Amino acid sequence: MFVHPRRIRRGAALTLVFASVLATGAAVGSWGAEPGSRRDPQAARIPARAYVGAVESDQVKAAAAAAQEDGKSGSKAAREVVSRSGDRWGAVYSAREYEGYRQTLDGAYVGVGISARRDAQGRIAVERVEPGSPAQKTGIRAGDRLRTVDHRSVTGLPVTEVVALLRGPADGSPGTRVELGLRRGGHEWRQELRRARLTTDPVTVDRLSGYDDHRPGTVRIKVDSFTKGTGERVRRAVRSIPRGDGILLDLRGNSGGLVSEAVTAASSFLDGGLVATYDVRGDQRVLDARSGGDTDTPLVVLVDGGTMSAAELLTGALQDRGRAVVVGSRTFGKGSVQMPSELPDGSVAELTVGHYRTPAGRNVDGEGIDPDLTVKGDDGPSAEARARTVLSGLGGGA
Repeated sequence: MFVHPRRIRRGAALTLVFASVLATGAAVGSWGAEPGSRRDPQAARIPARAYVGAVESDQVKAAAAAAQEDGKSGSKAAREVVSRSGDRWGAVYSAREYEGYRQTLDGAYVGVGISARRDAQGRIAVERVEPGSPAQKTGIRAGDRLRTVDHRSVTGLPVTEVVALLRGPADGSPGTRVELGLRRGGHEWRQELRRARLTTDPVTVDRLSGYDDHRPGTVRIKVDSFTKGTGERVRRAVRSIPRGDGILLDLRGNSGGLVSEAVTAASSFLDGGLVATYDVRGDQRVLDARSGGDTDTPLVVLVDGGTMSAAELLTGALQDRGRAVVVGSRTFGKGSVQMPSELPDGSVAELTVGHYRTPAGRNVDGEGIDPDLTVKGDDGPSAEARARTVLSGLGGGA
């Protein structure tokens, strides 16, 4: 499902804060800390893309501090400054929201196992239920409407705030109770759950063909997001694929995550070389793959309008380097670098400081990645079938 950028900004931008190169580096102000990144004099010849909304963190902090001195909300004042700046991805988040997403990108969090989405009318629905989670054990399903959390109506709230309510206090522990008001069709009910410590597994590997008759087949590696450890999971999956099989790398709906993990995933398919370039206030950097990746196994990347950020960087690198054929529909177009800054009241401002480019110098932000073979419409099975046909033509699978 493609969601308009303005409607997803608060949900996606924070989810993608660490999709900037610096989930590890930016958070401590050390851009050189990112594995696989380096300065390159040649990169300086690529002009930095001018971006709208070059508001500085000092301006946002000053506005927040002034508001607090007047007895007003510092975070509200900061949001107004960021909104006026025109920064498409700039946003301000509470400390609880920020901590919750940081935990998610670490691959573990305390919660009930519900992913939520908001429709055009502001209603909140359950988008996904984690297997084995408290929500799954009580029979909650994807598509159920979430009406209240602890008797508070969630209709009209940003998804990030709903997620924060589901997870409870930032210092909350497993076992705490939360009561949900739900609706399925005409049936309404309340469900009490106990939060649990959950782990996410964003990588699914399955064999689509060739297993029973021992012929070369197709192995699908589905990557939902780039949380901590995802790149290594992809690397292990690639190394375990039998000779003669082809790989279908499914990045549909991948909202991004840690760019360092996307670089590690790219290293699974490349023997070193460029993955992406990026600028931070005009300072040019590059991201390199490690040497020793599999450059022979036929590879098709499957994308759609929900493929974002770090997933777009990986797609662009494999496409520009001639390593993969990309099938599906144009990707979302989120290729900006954000840096988080803590405000006086503990909230966090996330501001755009630069942009990424593919190895061929293409801008991703606002443009997206065009597939080599476009599958019109939003027919997932059709897109996968076309991708498998292309893969068989490359000599991988049946």
